Amino acid sequence: MTIANQKRRDQARRLRRSQTPAEARLWSGLRGRRLQNYKFSRQYSIGPFTVDFLCRDARVIVEVDGATHSEDHEIAYDQRRSAYLKAQGYRIVRVMNDDVYRKFDDVMDMILLALEDKLPEA
Repeated sequence: MTIANQKRRDQARRLRRSQTPAEARLWSGLRGRRLQNYKFSRQYSIGPFTVDFLCRDARVIVEVDGATHSEDHEIAYDQRRSAYLKAQGYRIVRVMNDDVYRKFDDVMDMILLALEDKLPEA
């Protein structure tokens, strides 16, 4: 394993151990094939980036965003990151922390639509 791959793997492990409450809530609905038998991984490295949740079979990424994604430099970073991931053939579903808490069923329905390729691209 290269040093870069080892660093990405270590970072993913750290992120799994320090997940946000919203990520933990969403993971409770995705783990163990709980969403229509789709298998998800969390804090998965794709190239130079680590995504919150990934369904490899459907090539769908789910990102949980909070207040840390609202400043110009954060938005620009997210745009570069999204462009890279889309170029690799992934679809990205972004959900807000607040929606995970208050509209959990709607979030799960939206993810399912993306998995079934029925969610329009944003």
